Amino acid sequence: MGNILAIYKREMKSYFNSPIAYIIISLFLIISGYFYSISLFLLNEASMRNVMGIITLMFIFFIPAITMRTISEEKKTGTIELMLTMPIRESEIIIAKYLAALALLVIALVFTLAYVLTLSLLGNPDLGVIFSGYFGLIMMGGAYLALGVYASTITENQIVSFIVGFVIIFFFFMLDKILIFMPAAIAPILEYISIDYHFNNITRGVIDSRDVIYYLTVIVFSLALSSHTLASRKWT
Repeated sequence: MGNILAIYKREMKSYFNSPIAYIIISLFLIISGYFYSISLFLLNEASMRNVMGIITLMFIFFIPAITMRTISEEKKTGTIELMLTMPIRESEIIIAKYLAALALLVIALVFTLAYVLTLSLLGNPDLGVIFSGYFGLIMMGGAYLALGVYASTITENQIVSFIVGFVIIFFFFMLDKILIFMPAAIAPILEYISIDYHFNNITRGVIDSRDVIYYLTVIVFSLALSSHTLASRKWT
């Protein structure tokens, strides 16, 4: 646990001691705030539904940008070799870096609570549905981050890491959008594998354990795969 905490703190410092965190959070808030303003003032909808829909699309681009450097940068600079010579397990490195990326994402989402406060002052929004939506965003973001971390373990080039992460995340996002083109026998399977499908279930205001288990499975499997990929580096 001590190793995880030490690496987590180091990673968080690297985010906020450079422009990375500030650029990502600022762009995230500018774009989401723009669509929130359109929904509220032009469409006269006192709801977070449209904004959350936009945020799920933003995740496809923003999350690979967050994770592209997690492991690939360590590989490029050679610091991963130094870390692996220390009494630190590969799983501890992966978990610590994942938690730091998740913390950055949660911080960005926390700032959007200002939208909820505005809605509460102007109307009477369904806070239960809104906060279940936030829970869904955190679970979806957590799954995407785990997939992005895996993409970062297979290359030392950050651009390649971003592209691979984007492709993987986009694939899982699109699965429930192409069901009409798929044979009826496999459509339910593809729908269940789709990350967006489970998010839509949660945003209805009912948090089903099956959706939570799905997200946790994606996260654990992706991080385990990342740890295995990193460990295999010792033997190459």
